Amino acid sequence: MFESFFPRPKLFALTFAAWALFCVVTWFVAGESLHSWLSLETLFGSDGGDFWFYQYMLGCYTLFVGAWMYLSPHRWGRWSIIGSAIIVFITWFQVHLDVLINDWFGTFYDSIQKALEKPHSITAEDYYLQLLTFGKIAMVAVTVSVFTRFFVSHWVFRWRTAINDYYMSMWSRVRHIEGASQRVQEDAMRFSSIMEGLGVSLIDSVMTLIAFLPILWGLSVHVKELPVIGEVSQALVFVALIWSVFGTSLLALAGIRLPGLEFRNQRVEAAYRKELVYGEDYHDRASPPVVKDLFNDVRVNYFRLYFNYLYFNVVRYAYLQAGVLVPYVALAPTIVAGGFTLGVMQQIIRAFGRVESSFQYLVNSWTTIVELMSIYKRLKAFELAIADLPLPPIEEQLAEQAI
Repeated sequence: MFESFFPRPKLFALTFAAWALFCVVTWFVAGESLHSWLSLETLFGSDGGDFWFYQYMLGCYTLFVGAWMYLSPHRWGRWSIIGSAIIVFITWFQVHLDVLINDWFGTFYDSIQKALEKPHSITAEDYYLQLLTFGKIAMVAVTVSVFTRFFVSHWVFRWRTAINDYYMSMWSRVRHIEGASQRVQEDAMRFSSIMEGLGVSLIDSVMTLIAFLPILWGLSVHVKELPVIGEVSQALVFVALIWSVFGTSLLALAGIRLPGLEFRNQRVEAAYRKELVYGEDYHDRASPPVVKDLFNDVRVNYFRLYFNYLYFNVVRYAYLQAGVLVPYVALAPTIVAGGFTLGVMQQIIRAFGRVESSFQYLVNSWTTIVELMSIYKRLKAFELAIADLPLPPIEEQLAEQAI
């Protein structure tokens, strides 16, 4: 799944995470000092801080990509290494646009509060200019989002192609494995499509956290105390963190049985489908008693899934709905005391929501992660069979049941 597309995938992932952490820490610790002797602003006639930030980011990406392309060449390196870097960079740029919109919210709602408190204190021209500013940012955001989806779709299909080519090169050795055709075609397709959504969401969550956590940290100076608890330094950051960890742990506990049930579901569906396919070519296959028993296995497993998803969704939706009120409850003493303007409150609510949703990546993606885990188990068992290694106990158990 991974080695077919990425060069030395475990090391690639570890070095990427380590390099990203190093670059972020270096920026916050030594970004200003490096600016004075590394920036190329004067050569391009720019005197803004954004130019230096883009230059720094581009330099970090170039060093990482160049090192991997040179030290570990791979057939799919242009897509797996360069393509991954492009996706991460574009995702960061989208988060940067979100930060600009968050700043715009503060200015816009402050002007609305000013106009409502004192009529004609702002002009219609000022009001429409602010709307135009939002329109410009939104237009860039829409254009980048469309391009990102287009590029990521192609990137993921290359990944699926790499998996498909690897499995088909082993076809003579794996064609006898249960559901071999389904694992090569459907499971590889579903794995790549789910990774497209989850992977981009994970990168977006990390980038959003890096961008909005300092903003929420700074805005927390307006919040002096929390209900019941009292004074807490940087209260909003800790509220977002504690609430998100609580929700993630709660949903992980509620959905602990789902990956195994999803995996079993794929197995019983595959067994049912396989018998029907045999029945198309052989008159003695797919007899009513056999088909009835196989479909009964499908029914039993689905009913188990429905029951487990019932209480899982109760916990999930209750938690998400309660989360809507969390920032307003945390801000209650400050709102009552009139501790900030409407614009600042909008910035706080929006930044809190971004930080909270980043911390809640597992909560928001849990059902998709469950499906991915079940597909991963099937493909992992497929690869173990290719390598003539022992299969997981659940594979052996289901194989005996099928026999």
